[in-house]
Amino acid sequence: MKRIGLTGGIGSGKSYIAGILEKMGYPVYYSDKESKQIMDTHPFIREKLIERFGHKIYTGQGLNRKVLAELIFSSEEHRLFVNELIHPLVRKNFEYWCSEQRSPIVFNEAAILFETGAYQQFDGTLLVVAPLALRIERVMQRDRCRQKDVEERMKSQWSDVQKIPLATAVITNNGEFPLVSQIERSIQKLLSL
Repeated sequence: MKRIGLTGGIGSGKSYIAGILEKMGYPVYYSDKESKQIMDTHPFIREKLIERFGHKIYTGQGLNRKVLAELIFSSEEHRLFVNELIHPLVRKNFEYWCSEQRSPIVFNEAAILFETGAYQQFDGTLLVVAPLALRIERVMQRDRCRQKDVEERMKSQWSDVQKIPLATAVITNNGEFPLVSQIERSIQKLLSL
């Protein structure tokens, strides 16, 4: 089984590509979604986050994502702390998930594979790219936020120029090139690794 990291900067459309992959019959593990669940429910994670950030980091409904986002997007030290806390548990969960799949190729969708070095743990990577202005526009519409907020969040991610040389396959999601044919070509390349 080939384990492929699926990534792309905020607003690139990696989740949209993940949905297409699933419709094509390929299993997709959503690391970001899984990490959110772990942060909401795991007692050890809860204890460590409260210890570091105080009780404001949780509400009655679970993790206070707005407060956490402000903390990690404004401090590299806080961002690294959270990543180092959560990523080992997500990796362990992914390994268990893989053991239940029966596909020649599976995908792990995650936002910061290259930035954390996690891309090295996969057989290959599929990178989704899009022009910066289009990505900003997509995120502003999706999250109903200001351009300044999107740009601040983007600072914690590498640029496409930094990621492309490390990627095994690249999909351009700019509305001009057909996605399915790009995905099919990418899968063939990834399966041949």
